[in-house]
Amino acid sequence: MKESIRKADILIEALPYLQKFRGTVMVAKYGGSAIDNPSAMRGILQDLVFLSQVGIHAVLVHGGGPAINRKLSARGAKSRFVDGLRVTDASTIRLVNRALEEVNRHLVRQIDSLGGHAVGITPRQKAIVAEPHPRSSELGSVGTVAWVQNRLIRRLMARQTIPVISPVGIGHGRLYNINADDVASAVAASLRAEKLVLLTNVRGIFNGTSLIPTLSVKDAKRLVERRIIQEGMIPKVKACVQALWRGVKKTHVIDAAIPHALLLEIFTKKGIGTEIVK
Repeated sequence: MKESIRKADILIEALPYLQKFRGTVMVAKYGGSAIDNPSAMRGILQDLVFLSQVGIHAVLVHGGGPAINRKLSARGAKSRFVDGLRVTDASTIRLVNRALEEVNRHLVRQIDSLGGHAVGITPRQKAIVAEPHPRSSELGSVGTVAWVQNRLIRRLMARQTIPVISPVGIGHGRLYNINADDVASAVAASLRAEKLVLLTNVRGIFNGTSLIPTLSVKDAKRLVERRIIQEGMIPKVKACVQALWRGVKKTHVIDAAIPHALLLEIFTKKGIGTEIVK
């Protein structure tokens, strides 16, 4: 009986958030090493299906670094990075796209198997329009998001379907490998999303050993300048800040390995990670 009452209390705690967020858009980005954790993946995808079923428009943007590494390794190709960006020549971009299409299909199948309905969006649909990265002379087929053609995404959301978006863009007939955090930020901004949630392999943003539950844009910039926010967290913070300036209401950085991390961050008062706000 106590366990049943506890579960009922959890549902009641979530009720105001369910009422508040019904009909809104939430964009989640899932990638990196976290995407190779089957139990974490199942929990995240279950959360997305739940969001969709309660009337929240869930959108998933995925990465796939480990899958790309395996694909390149199998072909005898080596990965080379410049400032965290994968150098992508003409032959490599085809392998990158193939690896990410495989990840995309797997995520769609998993969502469908959990009772949801998902549709993959890859360069074939031309939803992510790309342009060359400013450092394309040394990075090759690495790009940035020029704009998001979101009509297909909106049509899918209207049918309670979860769009699953690959971070490979297309521009002037060429494929471009784009940082998935930046794609998620651009997608969230184009949809005027309520939330952008970046699922990572760390709990959030720390000041020393202390997790920061809420961080303003101003304080985030200060922590970057003081080198408290470093390395791989910097592009994530920049993606969050960019989304906020372009109309997204709140952004979050959370640990994908925590069971049902999305639901805990969105539907509980304390949350589990770091929210970045204006």
